[in-house]
Amino acid sequence: MNAAYRRPYEARTPARPRGFWHYRDGVVGRRERAALAGASVALGAAIGWGAWLAHHGAAILLSGAQPLMGPLGVHVGPATAACVVFGVAAAWWLPGVMARLRWPKMLVTAAAVTAVWSVLLALVPGVHDGLIKPIIARDSYLSDVHAWHGALLAHFIDRIPVGAPGQWATHVGGHPPGALLSFWALDRVGLGAPGFAAALCIAGGAAAVPAVLVSVRVLAGDGPARALAPYLCLLPIAVWIAVSPDAYFAGIAGWGVALLAIAGNHRGWRGAIPALAGGLLLGWALLLSYGLVLIAPVAVAVVLVQRRFWPLVVAALPVALVVAGFAWGGFWWWHGLRVTEQRVHDGRAGARPYGYFVLADAAVAVIALGPAVIAGATRIRRPLGWIVGAAATAVALAAVSGLARGEVERIWLPFYPWLAVAAAGLIGRRPGGWLGAQIGVAIVVQTVIVGHW
Repeated sequence: MNAAYRRPYEARTPARPRGFWHYRDGVVGRRERAALAGASVALGAAIGWGAWLAHHGAAILLSGAQPLMGPLGVHVGPATAACVVFGVAAAWWLPGVMARLRWPKMLVTAAAVTAVWSVLLALVPGVHDGLIKPIIARDSYLSDVHAWHGALLAHFIDRIPVGAPGQWATHVGGHPPGALLSFWALDRVGLGAPGFAAALCIAGGAAAVPAVLVSVRVLAGDGPARALAPYLCLLPIAVWIAVSPDAYFAGIAGWGVALLAIAGNHRGWRGAIPALAGGLLLGWALLLSYGLVLIAPVAVAVVLVQRRFWPLVVAALPVALVVAGFAWGGFWWWHGLRVTEQRVHDGRAGARPYGYFVLADAAVAVIALGPAVIAGATRIRRPLGWIVGAAATAVALAAVSGLARGEVERIWLPFYPWLAVAAAGLIGRRPGGWLGAQIGVAIVVQTVIVGHW
């Protein structure tokens, strides 16, 4: 990698900081204040407008906690105290720990911290309500697992439309068959209990963090990746990692992109192997969620920013093979997308007001990413700025498409870790307070909203 890419961040990052106190300049500048004020205004507008629409009978369908999904209802328990203790300890020690650990151990630690943080938050409403109930809901994938058999692939699309014979559950019919096949495979090997499905979701969400860190290290160097790690581990999106299947999607797509970043950092045939593996994962991601076609800008950015192009050509082959394989089995991706679009418009979600949800989706992203990411975005530099820009383009396209009308706290989980790279703009500043703010947002959300996932 050309050293010029690393200078803007390496110059601001101590080689081996020993703790968060080693970082200097903890002042919140005018840029950060302006960004946080703007985000607060957007959030307030989404809350107020949503309440007004709901009062006048509009089909918001968010159960009262707009722009987030779920009814309001304070619940505090022993897990709340555990979250506070864990959060304080992580904000104090994690920056120093991430700076000292060897790289492989640091990646494992990052994934473990993310998983533990998400599980602790999920336990606030209790084990059943937090970890089991979302995964066994009647509109979830597990409700249709036992109805699946191999011959159904050719007839998968026939059961998508509203009112179709044997109509799929909401989440199954809103996605390609890859997600249902994943949970069906767990069931076939004897891991069909809800706890195993929840573990798959948590593991996927946790795996997305080291995937982003690997990409950041390739593009900007070791120091920035280590400094960014605590912010990624403690994102407020942890509230929805356990137990949303979209977290599993995030891990698959994240490592697909990371492998392309690695491929772009190699010359010759050695880069072909990670490019092929990355393409295979990205091809599978397309069969998990239609929306993951929008991970393409991020995948392209991590390669082009290294002034490479050939890894994209190599990766396109396994992507095409995965999609073609399912088409040969009877499921054509594009046809499935068109029928699913019609299902959305014909169903209850199609009645949601388009204009409101463009704003509401942006407000949800503000909550899911937290103040540290919003502030860091004001000072993000190249090459990481290109990654953040690509992810922002992806979610903007998703918002204006009209298919993501609400519930993007989980739908956009594959994109949030890449947007969170914007926290690299805080490198060189004291992280303790920013991490505390991130933790506070997650605890407040989980305490006052009875979430569906």
